[in-house]
Amino acid sequence: MIKSILKQPDYQTQFTNGNNVCISDTTIDKGGSGEGFRPHELLEAALANCMNISIRMFAREHSIPLSSISTMVTLDRSSSDEVCFKYSIKFPDNISEEDRQTLLKVVKSCPVRNTLLKKIRFKKYGKDYSL
Repeated sequence: MIKSILKQPDYQTQFTNGNNVCISDTTIDKGGSGEGFRPHELLEAALANCMNISIRMFAREHSIPLSSISTMVTLDRSSSDEVCFKYSIKFPDNISEEDRQTLLKVVKSCPVRNTLLKKIRFKKYGKDYSL
């Protein structure tokens, strides 16, 4: 569960999972301070991080030597009726083409990706509460 608390300056939000704290904000042209991650960037980060972790876990379990990996995700919202998560993955040069293709298939099993592929609905959780 994530708890989000409005901070100053305007639109800056501190969020926590109880162990880690981070800042979200909006851009200066939209009235924010430009500090912290924008909310859509957090969606991109969730997918990029999950893809990266999934690949690293698979590589370790299958003894594929993976010294580093870079995953980039961007959210394309230019269409009014769908969104597209575009991604790229950069492997080290020492990874064989066979291992590279195997690791690219692992992306399809990323838990965040699979969550985003499901039908999504919103439901109010619990009662409103006072801070």
